[in-house]
Amino acid sequence: MTVYNWLTLFGVPGLFVALVGFIKVQLAQNKAIKEGLQAILRDRLLQAYKYYEEKGYADADDRDNWENMYQQYHTLGANGVMDDIRGKFLALPTRRPKNGGGGFA
Repeated sequence: MTVYNWLTLFGVPGLFVALVGFIKVQLAQNKAIKEGLQAILRDRLLQAYKYYEEKGYADADDRDNWENMYQQYHTLGANGVMDDIRGKFLALPTRRPKNGGGGFA
């Protein structure tokens, strides 16, 4: 058997199997990165919501930052849980309540 025959018998199929294995690993890593980033964004969105809810309001810059995080979270494949929180966040006043709001100065 010639070198060419050996390469066609083992080399090309071996490269194909290696390529498929590499792609599977990359897809698994991408999925893990996506899910991890989504979890971090969800946690940060919840923390920010609780902070602004206690504060009693969220000004325009706060809303822009929160909404940007929410849009990125949603793009990653949000599961709908944060939709209710988003509605509550957007319902917060945009100015400090006259009573000072939630104990913060």
